[in-house]
Amino acid sequence: MLAPPVSLDPTAPLPPSGKIHPGWLRIMHWVNALAVLIMVTSGWRVYNASPIFDFAFPNNLTLGGWLGGALQWHFAGMWLLFANGLLYLALNIATGRLWRKFLPVSPRGVASDLGAALRGKLSHADLRHYNQVQRVAYLFVMADIVVLVLSGLVLWKSVQFDLLRELLGGYEFARRIHFVAMALLVAFVAVHLVMVALVPRSLIAMIRGK
Repeated sequence: MLAPPVSLDPTAPLPPSGKIHPGWLRIMHWVNALAVLIMVTSGWRVYNASPIFDFAFPNNLTLGGWLGGALQWHFAGMWLLFANGLLYLALNIATGRLWRKFLPVSPRGVASDLGAALRGKLSHADLRHYNQVQRVAYLFVMADIVVLVLSGLVLWKSVQFDLLRELLGGYEFARRIHFVAMALLVAFVAVHLVMVALVPRSLIAMIRGK
């Protein structure tokens, strides 16, 4: 999970004992990480077969070996991401975790927490609590994955999803939407890894639950 920014306050209290993340959440986190890795690296190989822009991804960073193999991996990752994401959302709603963890958010609250983070004043003592910057980041990545799935359906079954294709501006524009959504997801993961490196306890909590 995305860790809060590092606090420079040496008097920050120690985190409370007990569970931080339930078991179902930890399992889904790692399944989601695997699905994203499969989809991004296989998607890069698919992109290389028909680039949108004037560049290609290094083949040694892609998965599948060739277009057919990459598509098979991509579809496998897609179903894993879709099923895991749907179950994740359902459990978050059913348990009330969605409202407790990710809401409320406000422009003023986000600006305040972002300013505190940039000054090194945002405490990370209690990993149970998400600051408003984290809340916005998580809500954003949920929405981004929805866009990835919808645009991916257009690319996969353009004729069958003709209404969705038109809503997304046509097949070629859907390709660009899919690419941008992928790039934003990769950016989120990159920031996520940096935050985990700054607060290693967040990684331990996602493995052990506390």
